[in-house]
Amino acid sequence: MSPAPVAPRKRVVIFISGGGSNMETLIRAAQAPDYPAEIVAVFSDKHDAGGLAKAQAAGITTYVHARKDYNSKEAHEDAILEQLAQIAPDIICLAGYMRLLSRRFIAPFAGRILNIHPSLLPLFPGLHTHQRALEAGMKLAGCTVHLVTEGMDEGPILAQGAVAVHNDDTADSLAARVLIAEHQLYPQALRHFAAGTAPEKHDNLATQVLISV
Repeated sequence: MSPAPVAPRKRVVIFISGGGSNMETLIRAAQAPDYPAEIVAVFSDKHDAGGLAKAQAAGITTYVHARKDYNSKEAHEDAILEQLAQIAPDIICLAGYMRLLSRRFIAPFAGRILNIHPSLLPLFPGLHTHQRALEAGMKLAGCTVHLVTEGMDEGPILAQGAVAVHNDDTADSLAARVLIAEHQLYPQALRHFAAGTAPEKHDNLATQVLISV
């Protein structure tokens, strides 16, 4: 009997604005021969984003579309969409990309854009999540991988990772532990999503929870 055909790997583009630590974890995960996705390009909105050199060192093509180089948000997004059309990615992963995407940008990739956010959504969308969690007296903090919609951090949740909040935590110390959870969670979430086994496809499982203390 012939072996079952192997499904082609999903083509993934990563968007970054900074150092790209989550990008690095996705690149490393995708180097495994059984990983169902391959990283085909990295986009940044900043020429000096530290993650660009890391992606290039891994042999991945990079593109920079700096917002300051365009007269409007629409022109900026049009330039990115034009480049994406040539690459034809199956999935886009936002990894510290610090720009809100418009409905017009999201539409061609609806249901195929993932983001990782440093809180247990729907708690604390937006910025300064760790300080807000501390001020609220939270005993757990964490991170969320979700699908991107027009609303900020409002899309369907794919996976979440939780960390305990320590009594002596500062925003910086909590952020450091949450980042460790992010680095574990995002590659797992992308694996399931690319393989078509994302949690939202199962009636009995809304999220995957990773506890890291």
